[in-house]
Parts: sequence; structure tokens; C-alpha cells
Amino acid sequence: MRYAEAIGNGFKVINKNWQLVLIQVGAIFASFIGFFILVGLPMAVAFIIFGLDLTELSRLEDIFRTLREPSGLITRYLGLVIFLLVSFLLYIIVILALGIFVFGGSIGVISRSIKEGIEKFSIRLFFSEGRRLFFPLIWFTTIIGLIFIALAFVLGLFGGAIAAIVSAAKEQGAALSFFLGILFSIVLFIAGITIALAALSVAIYGAAIMAVKGFGPVRSIKEAFIHVYKHADAFYLYCIVFVGYIIISLFVVFIGYPLRFIPIIGTAVSFVYQMAVYVTQSYLALVMIAAIVCYYYFSLSVEPTSGSSTPQTDTSQPRPSGREDTPPWRAESG
Repeated sequence: MRYAEAIGNGFKVINKNWQLVLIQVGAIFASFIGFFILVGLPMAVAFIIFGLDLTELSRLEDIFRTLREPSGLITRYLGLVIFLLVSFLLYIIVILALGIFVFGGSIGVISRSIKEGIEKFSIRLFFSEGRRLFFPLIWFTTIIGLIFIALAFVLGLFGGAIAAIVSAAKEQGAALSFFLGILFSIVLFIAGITIALAALSVAIYGAAIMAVKGFGPVRSIKEAFIHVYKHADAFYLYCIVFVGYIIISLFVVFIGYPLRFIPIIGTAVSFVYQMAVYVTQSYLALVMIAAIVCYYYFSLSVEPTSGSSTPQTDTSQPRPSGREDTPPWRAESG
């Protein structure tokens, strides 16, 4: 399957399941509302219960003095600080759970639509897929998060080593240290971008494998790493759709920036446009996921099995919805 066909099929899948865009936008607004309910409201109640006195912060110099020495304020209002930390932690847990459930339901619906040729969106299917993938995705995102932390730590070590080399080169001359600093900075930047994109591609292909094949988190990540390593075209496709998503999103945001300066109605117009930006970004993100899932799913049919010399077949066209071919991984396991 060519890149254009994968992206085109991604648009087709999301257009058939456009309700996923509304669910994504609804989740975004739910996160905003949840912040006021789980953090803002408890904060207001806590200020009343603990009788917080803000008169000492009425002057600007008092604010800066408090920020420089916050220990006294924290000691005085320790109960309030603990209460607010618990509220904020609860908000983070709820939002993460909501995001994982919505992502699981969305990628589950996308994978089922591609595999089975489902033509109509079903909210029951969305909730079913969300429940099926919820706990596996929790472990999956935890492992991916640890991987990103480890990669950031390694890049930090390289950055420290480069700083030490540049510092030692200063003794040989300012020109040499300047040249090495620029060179190593460019190399580290390119390496960091490449590693980050590779890790993100493994993450999105891992989620696709989990949705399509039903594997566990660890096996999905392993299969995704092998797939991206053996198929450079899969990594290139992710880079194309990811960069395209970033460019289009930035373009849409910059177009609407001057709207806020319109007299009288600028704020209202800017708010409406911001909602349109959320819809556009959610739509493009879902198209990106659908293109990745579609490209991966159809690539399974052209991968030759071990010891087989069967010529590859053309899978650039979707299968008819009334026909279900045996997936390659089930044929191998049988």
C-alpha cells in the first residue's frame, strides 16, 4: 500500500466514523470543566474552610517575598496545600483515565472498521472497545512513559558529555570550542528528534497492534519495534503524517490569531474559531491514527511467512465488507 492510499483510506475511515471527532472534542471540554470541578471548586471551598488570609499579599513586594520564601506560607497552610495536592492528583487521574478510554475506544473502532468493513459508527462498539483496551493501554502507556524517561536520561548524559568536551576544548582555543559546540549541538538535536520520532512511531504502531491483534502491552511494543525496524517505510509514513499534522495545526492556529484583535466582537469570534481549531486538530489526529492502522493492517497480508516463497499480493485496495479473510497472525498460529 502506498502512502497516499493509506492516508486516503484514513480520511475515509474517519469520515465514516465522524462521531469520533465529536467524542474527542467532548473529552477536551470535559477536561476543562473537570479542572474547575475537581480543582477550582475545592480550592474555593478550602479557602473558606481554612480561612486563608490574602491581605499580606496585597502588595507586589509581599508577593515576591512570599515566592522567594514559600516555606512559611506552606507551614502555615499545610492542610490547604495537602488538600489542593490531593484535588489536583485526583484531577490528573480522572483526565488520564478519560483520555485512555477515549483513545482505546477510538482506535478500537478504527481497527474494527478497517478489518471488518463496518460502514456505520456504533456507540456501543466504541464503549466495548474502550473497555477492552482500557487496562492494556494503562500498562502500555506506563511502559512507553518509562521508555521516554530512559531516552531523555540517556540524551541528558550525552548532553553533559558534550558540554564537558566543549569546556575542555576552550583550553585549545575559543574558535575550536565554538565549532565543536555548534557541531555537537546539531548532532545531538538531530539524534534527539530522530529518537523521539522513532519512539513515537513505536508507540502508535504498538497501539495499532494491540487493537488489531489483541496482544498484550509488552508483546505489542516488541512487535511494533520489530515492525518499524524491519519496515523503514512504516517509520517514514509516521514521520509524514506527524509532520503534516503539526504543520496544518500551526497554520490553522496562526490564521485565527488576528481574530482576537477585532473590536467589540473579537473575543466571541476568537472563541468560536478556537472551537473550530479543536475540531480540526481532533479530526487530523484521528486521520493520522487511521492511516497508521490501515497501513499496518494491509502490510500484514504482504509479509511473506518464514520459509515461504509465495509472491506478494497487491493489497492496495480495501477488502469487500462482506468477505472476511483469515488474518495472517491467526493463520500462523493455527
